[in-house]
Amino acid sequence: MAALGGRIAGNLWSGVGVIVIWLAIPAVAAAAYYLLAIVAALRWRRHMTSRRMRNGTLPVSILKPVHGRDPRFYEAIFSHAAQDYAEFEIFFGVSDPCDLALEDIRRLKGEFPERRIEIVEVTTGAPNAKVGVLAELAKRARYPLLLVNDSDIVVPPGYLRAVTAPLEDPEVGLVTCLYRAEAESWASRCEALGIATEFAPSVLVARLLGQAEFALGSTMVFRAEALRRMGGFETIAHYLADDYQTGRHIKELGYRIEFASVVVETDLGGESWLQTWRHQLRWARTIRVSRPAGYFGYVVTHATLWSLVALAAGQWWAAALALGLRMVAGLVVGAGVLKDPNVVKDFWLIPLRDLFGFAVWLGGLSGHTVYWRDRELRLHHDGRIQAESHKPEPIYRH
Repeated sequence: MAALGGRIAGNLWSGVGVIVIWLAIPAVAAAAYYLLAIVAALRWRRHMTSRRMRNGTLPVSILKPVHGRDPRFYEAIFSHAAQDYAEFEIFFGVSDPCDLALEDIRRLKGEFPERRIEIVEVTTGAPNAKVGVLAELAKRARYPLLLVNDSDIVVPPGYLRAVTAPLEDPEVGLVTCLYRAEAESWASRCEALGIATEFAPSVLVARLLGQAEFALGSTMVFRAEALRRMGGFETIAHYLADDYQTGRHIKELGYRIEFASVVVETDLGGESWLQTWRHQLRWARTIRVSRPAGYFGYVVTHATLWSLVALAAGQWWAAALALGLRMVAGLVVGAGVLKDPNVVKDFWLIPLRDLFGFAVWLGGLSGHTVYWRDRELRLHHDGRIQAESHKPEPIYRH
């Protein structure tokens, strides 16, 4: 019997049994990742709670490149102008004198005559036109702090105080913040759920593990002096991922990057599945060429896929562990950290969103063509824009 038992154990470890066991390993790794996400979220909340009493006071110049009228655009710009903050100014940069957003900006100027709100028409030949506009706006800024965020970002009261406070520490060079998304179509709801339960956890885990060189386009606040030291916006004008490059350059100057305690909001509108696919694929390919190691390592986060693999191999415990922790982490981060009410409502969609996300990840493994608003761009291997052509495509946001 002992010999028979030895043969059975040997067969288990030498044949099909080994394959079955190995098929459970990715699910266990995914479970470990989402356990880290839960730990990171709990630490994040404690850290941010201790910081909330701090308020920034330094004057701020807000630089907002604009291209078209995004969903909730007026609400977004109004939320900036209505901030209760001692001293700030807002510059809107446009490249098209007939841009539909100009009507809303002029309305804002009328509602806040006491604010310095300026419209700047910019003609730029920069490969990244947004960065070309930012370079011109920065030249007009009067104040020591510069704030850059996407034109559709809606901010809460107290936003300016919260995002400028960390910069009172001379070792902090840039402040950014997390964001959540509103959506109107099934496609955009899928993307919004991914932002809250997949992207945001990845940010928290990266911070927990000491990966802190990146910034998010939802908010970037930094000193004008730091921008000058890194060579101005012109230094990153050839890159598509201008937020990542800004963070990387400022980190290389010896500064820390911090997150503010506030969470801002974007609106994905009624995107079609094609728009969502192209939008997500642009993110994926941009990350792949900017941070290839991180991109390939991201495969472990696809918990739903690895749960199905483990379940097919008969390892139900690994499947349940991975999917269970993935769902819990989505709730803890999406509802607990981001305060996104839609996460609770769309909670049941997380596994389906995960499978869509894996398809995007596969699509991002190859190819260098991305769509950004009405432009078709090609990415160089290091993230620079290699070439472009103009297409009669729908407007793609962000």
